Amino acid sequence: MKKVGLGVAAVIALVLLGGFVLTQLGDVAEAAREGDCARISGAFDNPTYQALDCGSEQANVKIAKILDWNEKACPSGGMDYSTYTGESTLCLMPNFVEGACYGQDSEIGIARVDCSTKDSVKVAKVVSGKADRAACGAARAAIFPVPATTFCLERGDQKQ
Repeated sequence: MKKVGLGVAAVIALVLLGGFVLTQLGDVAEAAREGDCARISGAFDNPTYQALDCGSEQANVKIAKILDWNEKACPSGGMDYSTYTGESTLCLMPNFVEGACYGQDSEIGIARVDCSTKDSVKVAKVVSGKADRAACGAARAAIFPVPATTFCLERGDQKQ
């Protein structure tokens, strides 16, 4: 099994830290829909939400689920979702693009970077409609059950 380096672990840790709760949504949740994408910036200090087209390189999250008033937590059974809370709670997952590389960014958490960036992580494959570690073979799997999505991750800063 191929070892996946520190960079993948760092980005996965940022995704796992996704359990952090961002507040100050205001009326954003009223317009937000599951499947929409956005850019969250000021992720740790003063978060801001900017709705964007999912094809935008600036869109770093996708709304996986909007919790109903009686739901207390995002879906379980895979990676932890980030949450953005205000009028409603949004369960967020990364808006990873197959073939793109990502790294740490102090302003937004995870950002798209050049694959030669130290400790970058490359999204080798995106499997939509399936939450299955086996789909990644030797690559590291990041799984989200709702919507069922598997991201296969490899080191970006090394020749494969």
